[in-house]
Amino acid sequence: MKAIRFHQHGGPEVLKYEDAPDPKILANEVLVRVRACALNHLDVFVRGGVPGWRIPMPHIVGADVSGEVAEVGSLVSRVKPGDRVLLCPGVSCGQCEMCFKGLDSACRRFTVLGVFIDGAYAEYVKAPEMNVLPIPRDLSFDEAAAVPLVFLTAWHMLFMRAQLKPGEDVLVIGAGSGVGSAAIQMAKLVNARVIATVGADWKLEKARALGADEVINHMRQSIGEEVKRLTHKRGVDVVVDHVGAAVWEACFESLATYGRLVTCGMTTGADLKLNGQGLFGRQRTILGSFMGGKAELVEALKFVAQRKLKAVIDSTFPLQEAAAAQQKMDGREFFGKILLHP
Repeated sequence: MKAIRFHQHGGPEVLKYEDAPDPKILANEVLVRVRACALNHLDVFVRGGVPGWRIPMPHIVGADVSGEVAEVGSLVSRVKPGDRVLLCPGVSCGQCEMCFKGLDSACRRFTVLGVFIDGAYAEYVKAPEMNVLPIPRDLSFDEAAAVPLVFLTAWHMLFMRAQLKPGEDVLVIGAGSGVGSAAIQMAKLVNARVIATVGADWKLEKARALGADEVINHMRQSIGEEVKRLTHKRGVDVVVDHVGAAVWEACFESLATYGRLVTCGMTTGADLKLNGQGLFGRQRTILGSFMGGKAELVEALKFVAQRKLKAVIDSTFPLQEAAAAQQKMDGREFFGKILLHP
């Protein structure tokens, strides 16, 4: 098969479009012919190298995928060749206490497609049968590929970790990102008031179209001052962040008393300062969030099927132009998901 692989860590130039062996499935696994693969910042981190992570080489990244079942293992009974499917990106053992509780990402053997196992920047990818889900209704392959990782992550952040309640005020950082665009829509499902941030004026209306009640351009406006103004100095109940150092203090100071800041990543760095007095004095909570469980993705997909949640697609690239696609993502000149087509 053709695939995008890298043989050493580095910049986009290490990505090579080349021949790779077809994945060999085990008895409990499914081989999927990839129709669309969505990019995530995780792909860039793995390509560049993460301290402490020993990535097998040569390696294929890509966690978000949709396609058709090409082959099934002898123990697979739930899907068959030709089925239109998407893959839950988190792979866990399915046998430990955390997995039994539905807390897949707390499994000691948890990984993500494209991290310690090969991912979907390829013509074919394999996954355990338990990770294979039917594409809801009439969703296109592109729409299906744009959903799994970011919708699962946003759902886990808002409803499992932050315990968002109807009518609360939510600050979503980075409305143009996959997680941000999903979080806006999910918060509106429970009639929350959403304040979103973007980094360019052309993204303002796109954020409003997704349901944001107020939008802040953080390149020319102060997040903290605008939140104070919009909430009459009260602050927000929940902050959804995946940016980290660049906005951390503004996010923390935007919290109301008993507010919750939930973060799933630190794309601008993890060197953070914490106002301890503001933490205990205002009884605020800081929550880490990492992916989520398969059951949560199933819940989110119900609303996707009803078109109450929708995938936001920015652009598509042929697989062989994966380096250009990643460069576009690095430049932040996008709104929603960037896709690759084998």
